[in-house]
Amino acid sequence: MHSWSNRVSISLLGRVRTPPQPLPTMNYGKALKIARAIKGIQQAELARKAGLDPSYVCMLEKGKRRPSLETIERLSSALEIPTHLFSILATEKVDLNRADAEELTRVGESLARLILTDAPKYRKSGNRNSPSRQA
Repeated sequence: MHSWSNRVSISLLGRVRTPPQPLPTMNYGKALKIARAIKGIQQAELARKAGLDPSYVCMLEKGKRRPSLETIERLSSALEIPTHLFSILATEKVDLNRADAEELTRVGESLARLILTDAPKYRKSGNRNSPSRQA
């Protein structure tokens, strides 16, 4: 019998089989929109900083293209955020069901560092806007 459960099953040939895993639904278009809004950066400027064609960045945001790992790294660098934080912005609810505990720990640590690093800047300036927008 080949019905899948939460456990591993054995095939008729004696091979160990695991249930098929659904593909991740990472929404990098959503992540780009959120990160650009936080940073106050236009698509064309982001494309320039990342060394990408502006039309490609537009297609990524619309969900018409899926970025490669290299593209994700370029965008993260241009947005000045760690790659794993950019990826967590792209996460959909269903993806969190399969989340790796180590990855969630790294995300939590990065968020804490960002909050602890940026919070004093906000308090000193008395401004609730992003420090990058104050230039």
